[in-house]
Amino acid sequence: MNTIFNEKPRLKILTWHVHGSYLYYLSQGDYDIFIPVRNEKSEGYFGRGETFPFGPNVIEIAASEVRNTDFDCILFQSEKNYLIDQHDILADWQKQLPRLYVEHNTPERHPTNSLHVMTDPAVTMVHVTHFNKLMWDNGPVRNIQVIEHGVCIPPVSYRGDIPRGIVVINHIEQRGRITGWDVFDEVRKHVPLDLVGMGTLESGGLGEVLNPQLPEFISHYRFFFNPIRYTSFGLAVCEAMLTGMPVVALATTEYVTVLKNGESGFIDTNISSLIENMKKLIEDPALAKILGKNARQVALDKFDIGRFTREWKDIIQQTVQGNLHNYEKENSIH
Repeated sequence: MNTIFNEKPRLKILTWHVHGSYLYYLSQGDYDIFIPVRNEKSEGYFGRGETFPFGPNVIEIAASEVRNTDFDCILFQSEKNYLIDQHDILADWQKQLPRLYVEHNTPERHPTNSLHVMTDPAVTMVHVTHFNKLMWDNGPVRNIQVIEHGVCIPPVSYRGDIPRGIVVINHIEQRGRITGWDVFDEVRKHVPLDLVGMGTLESGGLGEVLNPQLPEFISHYRFFFNPIRYTSFGLAVCEAMLTGMPVVALATTEYVTVLKNGESGFIDTNISSLIENMKKLIEDPALAKILGKNARQVALDKFDIGRFTREWKDIIQQTVQGNLHNYEKENSIH
């Protein structure tokens, strides 16, 4: 006797390749992600690329073919996606599909009085930290959610055999005070630090280390230093903590809710205090190992990739079902 199982079809999500690391972790979920691609590989249209080991559920689609394809929802990841890209590649009927907008960043123009570009109450807003949600003026948006980061890394263990700190920030000097270029530049006069990331060679750094190799690379350093003043919680910080590495950071944004001073690393707004604690970690590898062990436990509890992808699948399904309910309600015969 044959038994037929009626499995629900996998969700089909259209989004853009904006943040490679985030897209990789998002792709660990049980759904299919379609990313538009163009021959000139312009912003958002790079395709899968060769940096991340994407699985078969990340599917390239020619930008010109997007309007001829059925999707369950559209996921915006930037102002450009929302203001320009959707009008370039989506058909009019696709612009009425269930839509979500994930906001990766804090407001840049004004920390508390910036109205978000996405004000459509029919679109689900997802912030990556509670701090982001707190600071943005989300306007008339009705459904506002927070999905905190989830990460997974190769089986790497903290070694800490290089008595230096490591900083991982792309284009840190060009991005200036927001990413703490001035803080980093001052601290490295007092504490041995290395810098990696895109565009860092020109700033005295070591250049880019590809994401799959990054956990192993940084695990040899004594501590991870994050000089960023005002952005979201960095995925590189999550990855460092997961290796069992102590983190030194400014006591700003979401970091104060994750890191405990003197337990999983050091956080402070006093740069001189941070410098003294970095020197302690360099002089005392046993202390660094204890703090790193605590940091790893925090990361295991807080940045679980299974929780992350479940929350994303749930909010996508809720958005799709809510859109269908509203459509049926508007088109019902009384």
